[in-house]
This record gives sequence, C-alpha cells and structure tokens, in this order.
Amino acid sequence: MQSGQAKLDGWMLEFVPNEGQHADPLMGWAGSGDTRRQLRLHFATLEEAKGYAAANAIDARVLSTPPRRLKIQAYADNFR
Repeated sequence: MQSGQAKLDGWMLEFVPNEGQHADPLMGWAGSGDTRRQLRLHFATLEEAKGYAAANAIDARVLSTPPRRLKIQAYADNFR
C-alpha cells in the first residue's frame, strides 16, 4: 500500500462535539444526538476557512499536520 499525495493542499473545518457518544441499548453501537459530528466543510485556502468561521461566529483554531516521515526502502528489502 502507498500513501498518496492527492488533496493535501486543502483545509477542513470540523466541529467539536456538543455531547458524548452513548451505547445503543439494542445493538450496542456508539451513537450520539449531535448531528454536527458528521459535518466536515472543505475549503481551498486557510483564509476561506477562517473567513467562514468568522462570518458564522464559529470559534476556530488551526491545527497543523505533523511532518511526514517517509521510510524509503526497496521492494526487495521485504525479503531480507
């Protein structure tokens, strides 16, 4: 498997959940009544994301992604 490089330049706005998840008594699945948990908004630039958050009174903070560490190896190294 390989990690792709597509769609790495965009920005995503995710909402903080208002309530915790609880186990469904019948099936045992984790669920919540908070529908904002399912919502993710995608933006092309950081300025667009910040502008949307400011216009809609959303308290936003920017989380940077950790630097990627690549393990460079040849396919033949799997058989050594």
